[in-house]
Amino acid sequence: MDGNVKTVELNGADALVQLLMNENVDVLFGYPGGAVLPIYDALYDKPIKHVLTRHEQGAIHAAEGYARVTGKPGVVIATSGPGATNLITGITDAMMDSLPLVVITGQVASAVIGSDAFQEADVIGMTSPITKHNYQVRDLQDLPRIVKEAFHIASSGRPGPVVIDVPKNISAQKIELPESVEVHLPGYQPNVSPNPLQIKKLMEAISYSTKPVILAGAGVLHAKASELLVQFAERGRIPVINTLLGLGSFPANHSLFLGMAGMHGTFVANTAICESDLLINIGARFDDRLTGNLKYFAPNAKVVHIDIDPAEIGKNVKTDIPIVSDAREALLKICEGNIVTAGTEEWIQKLQADAEKYPLWFDRDDEELSPQHVITRIHHYTDGDAIVATDVGQHQMWTAQFYGFEKPHNWITSGGLGTMGFGFPAAIGAQLARPDKKVIAVVGDGGFQMTLQELAVVRELNIPVKIVIVNNQYLGMVRQWQETFYKERYSYSDIQVQPDFVKLAESYGIRGIKVTNEQQLEDAFSTMLLDDEPVLIDCCVKRLELVNPMVAPGKGLHEMMGVKP
Repeated sequence: MDGNVKTVELNGADALVQLLMNENVDVLFGYPGGAVLPIYDALYDKPIKHVLTRHEQGAIHAAEGYARVTGKPGVVIATSGPGATNLITGITDAMMDSLPLVVITGQVASAVIGSDAFQEADVIGMTSPITKHNYQVRDLQDLPRIVKEAFHIASSGRPGPVVIDVPKNISAQKIELPESVEVHLPGYQPNVSPNPLQIKKLMEAISYSTKPVILAGAGVLHAKASELLVQFAERGRIPVINTLLGLGSFPANHSLFLGMAGMHGTFVANTAICESDLLINIGARFDDRLTGNLKYFAPNAKVVHIDIDPAEIGKNVKTDIPIVSDAREALLKICEGNIVTAGTEEWIQKLQADAEKYPLWFDRDDEELSPQHVITRIHHYTDGDAIVATDVGQHQMWTAQFYGFEKPHNWITSGGLGTMGFGFPAAIGAQLARPDKKVIAVVGDGGFQMTLQELAVVRELNIPVKIVIVNNQYLGMVRQWQETFYKERYSYSDIQVQPDFVKLAESYGIRGIKVTNEQQLEDAFSTMLLDDEPVLIDCCVKRLELVNPMVAPGKGLHEMMGVKP
């Protein structure tokens, strides 16, 4: 160390906060407790904005929403024991949906780890299967390296969550922070550039194809490659299908867009997969809710799979042309070439005819409010340009089907894990990340009751999130499956006993309104969706409405129920 350079000795807690600032962390979601009190004391006068959620689950889902719309790691802090274990669901959710998180958990002092000390939990053991990597800080001198590596691992390659477990005694020790830290991980070198030979094979396959289709997943969004995807599709005249998490990567109003595929996908999207001769998967993992029965999935297609995670290629669907690459890098190489098919106009015309003959549909009447109509009016009043977050279930599928995402990074939902309670706190995180955008939390009455305590955060920070409850007084998707597959035996899915959501919102100092018909919906949406205040709109919809169409478990994509010409 140069003798003329003044160094400052910090304790471990102050050092951790400084390292977070060095990583340009601007928002920290968390909940204090005994094992992290030194870290919270260090945060007291620092410029990082700390958001005190009312439950650790709210903190980590908010961080997921932040990460989804920014691409930056969401950062979470919780205390040891129950604080850390309350994060498990969110960590798993982020792992399955490839969201970058850095999760800091407090831990009991090093000397008593393993002794069943008060509020001790084996965070490393519990999170090893559900993180990209995890660390327990044993030596304070390792902390700068650990923090630098954690942010690098979380945000590079296939994004995901990283946990840093910090024993309380580490916070009190002293360290002189180095001026810089280099990341050196020989065993972690994700491949981001495609093999030129594989790109050549793809281009040759395109040149022979008359029925190609592009399946675009969340990997396109993570790579910020939406514009390149549009260029590829337009130059090749290739229709595009989205996965649930890929919505927004290709404009829903584009003439080449066929909609979402899978269990609740459009007739034309699922038909296109079944009839295609070339399926180009970019950044999707062939989830079972997408593929249906694999025996019938894309039976006539040569399958191309572009994915940054080599473990996903060939895992579920036999792949003819594997391309391990970042989606953006692969699309750059593709768009550098001459994208020529054997002629797709007849294919496109056939698919457009299918789309016109078998559109998404729902019934409207004067007496009851259709949940699908609620979603279409949200799209109308936001011009299709709001950030929309959902939980899991019927409202999620109706939003995916009827909102029509025309721009990237406007869609936040729990895909792989299907987490109830996700949507509302995720919307809070998204609004804090993008204060310039309208953010709508579309939630079910069941899921909302799992994290509704975060209304306090909305009021405390005056976050202008709009909460639209699609309220059918059921656990809607559970009820739909019970109706369809269990002979209408509605076993414990009826939740008519619930709070008055309007009064609940008002008790937190937030405006609320109850909507039971279309005119009330117009009155509410035309004013409350457009102002700069938080609001809750309780939409009482048809109780027994179904999500249509549907591919039943064990069936192929060609065996859709609820298709109506």
